[in-house]
Amino acid sequence: MAALASLARLADFALPPRCPGCGEVTAADHRFCAACWGRLRFLGPPWCAGCQLPFDYDRGEGALCGECLAKPPPHDGVRAAVAYGDVAREVALKLKYSGRLACAQTMAHAMTRLMPDDAELLVPVPLHRWRIWSRGFNQAAVIAGALSRAQGVALDAELLRRVKATPVLRGLGPRGRAKAVAGAFALTGNAKAKLAGKAVVLVDDVHTSGATAAACARVLKRGGAAKVILLCWARVLEGETLD
Repeated sequence: MAALASLARLADFALPPRCPGCGEVTAADHRFCAACWGRLRFLGPPWCAGCQLPFDYDRGEGALCGECLAKPPPHDGVRAAVAYGDVAREVALKLKYSGRLACAQTMAHAMTRLMPDDAELLVPVPLHRWRIWSRGFNQAAVIAGALSRAQGVALDAELLRRVKATPVLRGLGPRGRAKAVAGAFALTGNAKAKLAGKAVVLVDDVHTSGATAAACARVLKRGGAAKVILLCWARVLEGETLD
């Protein structure tokens, strides 16, 4: 045991923890440096009772944003750990395109505070098999795995499938996005038995237009889920872009 402890200290010295955002040395794993921490906007109440869009001030219990008043979403809310910005983008890109799988644990650590109390099943937003073959993994599934281990909530990464490759939704209007994801998702054969009456947490890395989350939620609810809440690392708010 003493030898293992010595090896661990040596590894910490040789490979010290680094900020997930900029790479600066930090005191512990998955900790941001002061500069990156200060540039993260952590999200939470007060928010829209329908979609959890953050409000600048408390509008009272049950208050809805304009979009939810006009057209309630098919899901039961979108909970995001942080607003999409420079640091949040950097962490997401390191996971998605550089294969830095440790970033999934960083994201999950920030997301746990927003895990619904009644969560019964975690389901990652699926990638099409062609995308998985090119990338090697589904980032949403890796994040969901970290959440499952940390929170003790069951995970089923195969329950929901993307059966149709979809184009990049950026630049498309609401109708174009809805058309692009129509029929893109389906359940596995025994999914209905697993979903019946369950409170499902749909897991993703970044929430943008909402078209993908809405399409997934519709399929899960048709399959018998009682509730579907999207839990993600970052949410693109008005004025932010993915560029």
